[in-house]
Parts: sequence; C-alpha cells; structure tokens
Amino acid sequence: MIAKTNIFDPIHLEEMDKVRLMNRTDTKYWFHIKHLEALLNDVHHYYYMLNMNGEVALPYSTIYYDTEENKMFAAHHSGKLNRYKIRRRSYVLNGVSFLEVKFKNNKGRTIKERIPSVFDENNFTEKENLFLDELTPFSVSELKPSLTNSFSRITLVNKNFRERCTIDLNLQFKIDSQNIVLDDLVIVEIKTEGSSSTSPLARALRDHRIKTSGFSKYCIGRAVTDPSLKRNAFKHKIRMIEKTIHTHRSLYNI
Repeated sequence: MIAKTNIFDPIHLEEMDKVRLMNRTDTKYWFHIKHLEALLNDVHHYYYMLNMNGEVALPYSTIYYDTEENKMFAAHHSGKLNRYKIRRRSYVLNGVSFLEVKFKNNKGRTIKERIPSVFDENNFTEKENLFLDELTPFSVSELKPSLTNSFSRITLVNKNFRERCTIDLNLQFKIDSQNIVLDDLVIVEIKTEGSSSTSPLARALRDHRIKTSGFSKYCIGRAVTDPSLKRNAFKHKIRMIEKTIHTHRSLYNI
C-alpha cells in the first residue's frame, strides 16, 4: 500500500529538466513495502512528487543488452570499476523511449547519456550505432537482448532542485520463459550532485533503521533468471531479498 500521495506538492514533467543530474552519485536502499507509507509521510514537506495526468506511480519498461560472453554482467560481478550498462527504457504512460548508456567510473560517479529511440529489442539505427561507438567499447554487432524488466516508479524532487529520488515498486524480470516477480520489494535511489548525507529522505531512512545497500536491477535480474551465469557475488544479496519479501521460493536456485 502506498501512502496518500496528495500530501505532496506536485511537479510536472516539463519541470524535470531542472534536476536531470546526468553526472551524479547514487545511493540505494531496498526494503519491504510496509515501511513506505511512514517514510513518505516523514518527508513530504521537503519534496515535490512527479505527477502525470493524475498518475504518480508511473510504469517503466527496460530492455538490457549484453554481449554473448556477458561482458557487462561479468564486469559488475567482479567489482570492476569503469563499467557500462546499455539499455532501452520506455516511459510507458507517454510512449517516450530512449537508448541509454550508464557509465560507472572509478570515482563512484554515474554518468548517463541517452538519445531518443524506438523501444525495439533487436534493431539499432545508424544514429544509435554511432552513439554506442562513441560512448562504449561495444559495437551493435556484438549486443543482444539479455533481460527485460518492468516496474512502477514514484519520483521525488527536492524543493532545492539539487536532489532527485526514485522509488520503484512491482519489479518484474523476464527473459525467454523465465518471469520473476519481486512482490513487496521497494527500491529507493537518491541521486545527487554530491553527498546524499543531507538528504531528508536519507535521514528518514536512517531513522527507520534502513541502511544503504546497492541494488543493480540488471545484475539481480540476470542472476535470478539465468542459473548458468557465474553469480556467487550476488548470492548473499539474493538471500537477503528473499528474507525481506518473505518468500519461501529460492530465487538463487531458479
């Protein structure tokens, strides 16, 4: 259950360019949805909530790409810095899609670049080819769809316009015949130009004894849908997710 969202002052999509934060630090948390209402009630004075035509929990879909050798997944699994993610993301409600490159550098910053795109699994345009050639060491000829996910996202914008927070719900992973739903899990990401230590949401999370913990949707999604991958580095986290959402099904052994 989500808290009453009308306690937040709204912000609309056309105003979001004020807080794009394409070069930023990310701090992530995840927890059972039972904590969400109290958290939102604690912070509503400090944030706007994105509202599109009366909707605040907005549907997203993503297609991730990797090589035949799963080089991007392997880089994350081994803890390599200066690593990449390549994905198409669709903002389902308005039909807008982008091809995106996320680069995590060796200073812990996330740099994101994107161009408008059609939400298509297999075909890259010449413009997209050039975009990937310029920003990544990968060519479109070696990329293939490796995972899709869907989720609902609530977006908060600090009223100082120096922080954006995303709250993801109803996370679902799909590839081939595998379809994994992580019921009752909430993933929060605080995105700032500098440290998140002064974030009102970070303070509220600390007050509720919820600690920061990394969560890569791509890596967790691959790990729970493809048992052929080397995924030992994520085993403990997957066990903790199982415990958090009170599932008796083993996600790791799927």
